[in-house]
Amino acid sequence: MARSLEEPWYVDGAVKRLGATGLAIVALSGLACPNTGRRSECISPAAGRPVEWREYGGDSGGQRFSPLADVTRDNVRCLEPAWTYRTGDLPRSGSSQPLASEVTPILVEGTLYLCTPYNRVIALDPETGAERWSYDPGIDLGGRYANQLVCRGVSAWHDPAVTPGKTCARRIFTATNDARLVALDAADGRPCRDFGDGGTVDLNPDVGREEWRGEYQVTSPPAVAGDAVIVGSAISDNQRTDAPSGVVRAFDARSGALRWAWDLRPPGFVATPGNTSAAGYALATPNVWAPIAVDRERDLVFVPTGNPSPDYYRGDSQLDYFGSSVVALTASTGEVRWRFQTVHHDLWDYDLPAQPTLFELVRGDDRIPALVQATKMGLLFVLNRETGEALFEVEERPVPQGPVPGERLSPTQPFPSRPPPLVRQVLSPEQVFGFTPWDRGACRNRLAAMRSEGIYTPPSREGTLVFPGNAGGSNWGGVAVDEGRQLVVANVQELPFAITLIPRDEAPAKPEAGVELAPMRGTPYVLRREVLFSPLGVPCVSPPWGTLAAVDLVRGEIVWQVPFGTLRDALPVPIPIRVGLPNVGGPLVTAGGLVFIGAAFDRYLRAFDLETGEELWRAGLPFGGQATPMTYRAREGGRQYIVIAATGYGRFDRAPVGDAIVAFALPEHR
Repeated sequence: MARSLEEPWYVDGAVKRLGATGLAIVALSGLACPNTGRRSECISPAAGRPVEWREYGGDSGGQRFSPLADVTRDNVRCLEPAWTYRTGDLPRSGSSQPLASEVTPILVEGTLYLCTPYNRVIALDPETGAERWSYDPGIDLGGRYANQLVCRGVSAWHDPAVTPGKTCARRIFTATNDARLVALDAADGRPCRDFGDGGTVDLNPDVGREEWRGEYQVTSPPAVAGDAVIVGSAISDNQRTDAPSGVVRAFDARSGALRWAWDLRPPGFVATPGNTSAAGYALATPNVWAPIAVDRERDLVFVPTGNPSPDYYRGDSQLDYFGSSVVALTASTGEVRWRFQTVHHDLWDYDLPAQPTLFELVRGDDRIPALVQATKMGLLFVLNRETGEALFEVEERPVPQGPVPGERLSPTQPFPSRPPPLVRQVLSPEQVFGFTPWDRGACRNRLAAMRSEGIYTPPSREGTLVFPGNAGGSNWGGVAVDEGRQLVVANVQELPFAITLIPRDEAPAKPEAGVELAPMRGTPYVLRREVLFSPLGVPCVSPPWGTLAAVDLVRGEIVWQVPFGTLRDALPVPIPIRVGLPNVGGPLVTAGGLVFIGAAFDRYLRAFDLETGEELWRAGLPFGGQATPMTYRAREGGRQYIVIAATGYGRFDRAPVGDAIVAFALPEHR
């Protein structure tokens, strides 16, 4: 859908209107290309081969790195809007569900593919943003989707047995909020009729009884390994102890037939009709809602697992054997090769939220096949991806005890000796925050009444401070790795959460405003969960609330860490105070020595110097950039484009939800 040329563009806080070419020349504060004297330095190089972005994370290992270097530290100030596409997918009548696009498009063979929160799949011209086709799977808008309506991406697969140009020679796979796996012809968006039932495999049967449509949901792009398409699921948190199974399944990319299923039941599990689905999968097991990574050379897939159900009380349940873990599976069979648990008996909703990122770690003359796993605790675990061995020592440290009656706790939790935590693990009295003494005093009074003994303080009846909270640390945006520089870049946030376990017969009928009340049926308790905000609406912890960091993977040391995000769009008056804001989305790293990231709740796309952390450029977005950007050169001699979904975030009620896909580039060579 074309955007009106009269829509305002915000570039570093100033309003520019687009001209007839659809381009706005940025000329502000030294962060943009100057209009005189040095224009030639801003012109995009007229050379270079096409460079695609073929998978959600750039490659199957999720490095979110591009070898493109047309945009550099010296000319990034010259980036300007190139095109904007409006999907039209805004909140619809008949659905009260919040929307969150969160999509990172892919570029395959000259076409840009993406999805919307309603799971529409759209193909665009990558240099103009013109629509080539779109497909609407018609998801059930009457569903109640616990993880909001969201689609993070689609996947592509080429069938080597089909002549290029024939029907479905290349397929686009998407998984929907109402849990269907769909195969489309990449050329025209029509369903591949030989896949499943006319192009669709329904994922809902076999996982167990669903109490409502949307209790079982898929939000992340399918993984492709060989000719298998692999999907996990997102399951509504904290509802009941007999929730649907978290089984991970692989389907034949041509026919849609089930290839294998990995049931996350623990060793020694005794199946009964009450704890398994009709297909025999264990109920309430950990699920895999975040993106999956693939090592095709080694026939491995790496799955980041969530928690069993419910999150905050499980008593003597043993279902968390595979919970909050990185698990390596044989891609062709689903056999478990190894597991590494990041949290034991996780009672804090510290499930693994992000794709494991694969890279080669350089130690002297050795190149070790490795992965780095980001966590909600702000810890980075670096593992050998062939064996699961930790490549920096992991220590089992004592953690707070004293669970509620009927619960058990692990006496220790794993902490990597390196890298150090990227977020604070304890909220000290001097770090309690508020804009005024009254504001700060209200936060102090709240915290004084709660258990607060640092990270892994157990949930309690009096209320427990969980810091960092279940939003992270890191979340689904994950990290980016520059393998050549041996650097990993991560964005993290620090929000304090209050968790209270209320005896069931004492639970209120309705929650207060801004408070979640979850039933946790099958347990003695009802969950009360909220973010701790001051009366004036700021987190009860001193800023920064969000930072961006670069970590040396060889030494395991933080190279730099900077706050990013201003209060421009969070206050009644747009004051650009740089405090470091909460953020949702991920980073992109390029060979040009740059880190691109939106994520922060102030509607900017930013570029940072990869070596120093200095902010070099920023451009305002029409809506929040709560997604991970990507980059490409679509054709020989074409420009390098940086693209981000600027669609806002449905769970953040202080900013509007939008539908924009925005591309930036250097001025065109003329």
